[in-house]
Amino acid sequence: MRAQLLLAAVLALATAGSVQGQTPVRIGVLNDRSGVYADISGEGSVVAARMAVEDFKAAEKGLKVEIVSADHQNKPDLGASIARQWFDREGVDAIFDVPTSSVALAVHHVARERNKVLVDSGAGTADLTGTQCSPNTVHWTFDTVALANGTGGAMVKRGGDTWFFITADYAFGEAVQRDTTAVITGRGGRVVGAVKAPFPASDVSAFLTAARQSGAKVIGLANAGGDTITAVRQAAKLGITEGGQALAGLLIFSSDIHALTPRVAQGLVLTEPFYWDLNDATRAFSDRFAKTFNGKKPTAAQAGVYAGVLHYLKAVAALGSARDGGRVVAGMKELPTDDPLFGKGTIRPDGRKIHDMYLFEVKRPSESRGEWDLYKTLATIPGDEAFRPMGEGGCPLVGRGSVVRLDRAQP
Repeated sequence: MRAQLLLAAVLALATAGSVQGQTPVRIGVLNDRSGVYADISGEGSVVAARMAVEDFKAAEKGLKVEIVSADHQNKPDLGASIARQWFDREGVDAIFDVPTSSVALAVHHVARERNKVLVDSGAGTADLTGTQCSPNTVHWTFDTVALANGTGGAMVKRGGDTWFFITADYAFGEAVQRDTTAVITGRGGRVVGAVKAPFPASDVSAFLTAARQSGAKVIGLANAGGDTITAVRQAAKLGITEGGQALAGLLIFSSDIHALTPRVAQGLVLTEPFYWDLNDATRAFSDRFAKTFNGKKPTAAQAGVYAGVLHYLKAVAALGSARDGGRVVAGMKELPTDDPLFGKGTIRPDGRKIHDMYLFEVKRPSESRGEWDLYKTLATIPGDEAFRPMGEGGCPLVGRGSVVRLDRAQP
């Protein structure tokens, strides 16, 4: 009943806004548009944001929404500089996407300083909703704990109780190795070795050789995007899996598997929160997206941008303003989430968006019916099991009553 009243308030306030004049909202999509994560996010995330504005019918609800975009080049200093310029001089109210955990953490702090909004769908570090949580950030799509619980837990259950990590040398790699190690050791396994690979890495063959010589049953790839593609391709050339070791991709996107093809990636186990072929709603959205974006199906990060923008606009419409980022995020937390890509969910006081995760296995070429038919579903992991319990993250917002009522903002 409360949710119905809140949604009714959104519609009523939006109607009032359309009578009084449109509320300006400026959204910035900040991501990697030229490097190893460009296929994961890039221009596809801008397409997803525009689709969300269109589907929300923002103009009819009294909002005048503009979208700008920029390339952070996977550099924390550059990402923070763009965020400051957008917030201070270009009237941006909220930033979306931001893959690369080190960049996300930098932008996260700028958003808090300026009392603006960050809805992150591309970065993995669970620290965004842990000890470094902020009343101005929502972490939408996945995080290192959920990936560790999914892929790490599944591999140990299958008998993969000794691990060797190849870890990208930046915040995400360190976080996913840390969180996966906790899952492995908590279930009776052990880590026999690890190496840090430069980011980005064009050649990891020496690291793969070290992993093979370690005798570990599982080689954990604590990297993403182009780095993961490189590692899987080079592992295939070295005959790693033929030698009896398993590869575990700790952050794999459908665009990575599409680039690799099932012939190279078959049998790889991975965890994602979204796949284009999950159900009728995801297929319908993905078909529309592909028609707009060169025939490509959306990644989980791009889906997160779409869903995050939809929910953000609901909160802005209810408040009648996008100016106060803290109040907008508080409104996002109070409204239950519901969209065609992730279904029904919630945003916790620590900023963690909760929804199901899925354990997938890459199909064999003989099982794939087409270019984008990549996964078979092994298990659905309920959101409350996939993500870290809120009380274990160390977020100082927990227990402080950070969620407030959606009262309309004063002009």
